[in-house]
Amino acid sequence: MESLLVVGGDNIDKITKKLEGRGFKEIIHLDGRKKQMSKKEIPTKVGLILILTDYINHNLSNMIKRRAQENAIPICFAKRSWCAIDSELRKREKLLTS
Repeated sequence: MESLLVVGGDNIDKITKKLEGRGFKEIIHLDGRKKQMSKKEIPTKVGLILILTDYINHNLSNMIKRRAQENAIPICFAKRSWCAIDSELRKREKLLTS
């Protein structure tokens, strides 16, 4: 997986750098604040979606989840802390290697 869509959070610069360190080449960020976000399509090149649960409304989260399932894109949910994000990514990696 080289590209990642992060949904939620306003400023994720520090998280982006850590995600790049984990091997993600392209990180696309949607802050999820505007109502127009629910009309945006998920880019086709995305290999994984990460939803920051403490910075996104429930309806947008459900819409992203539904679209991810329709397009067979794996999805992770985590709080905005790096510890929570890293834990979810490790779980995903463990599932892929077992």
